Amino acid sequence: MPQSKKEFITLLAAKMQTDETTAKLWVEAYSETLFDIFKIGEGVTLDRLGGFYLKRRYDVTIFKFNPCQKLRYYLGWTSTYKEKNNGYMILLQIWFQPII
Repeated sequence: MPQSKKEFITLLAAKMQTDETTAKLWVEAYSETLFDIFKIGEGVTLDRLGGFYLKRRYDVTIFKFNPCQKLRYYLGWTSTYKEKNNGYMILLQIWFQPII
């Protein structure tokens, strides 16, 4: 089940270390800016997320999304993204390996 706007704002506020009112203003401004770009027929590419664009075919406009490599990786799609292991995770993997 997808996150509601309220749940998303709560998560975003926590990630930004701010209050939910500020996060809500940010989400509203972000959404409106994207709508303004799409209204003039343009697309936008956002690092670490992907590209949103409109494709016109005949008398139909198609909305497309091209995810970034990291998102493609997490979706299980073909990707060039390689997850980085930090030393702590490797240490935990070694520490918890069963002794035979």
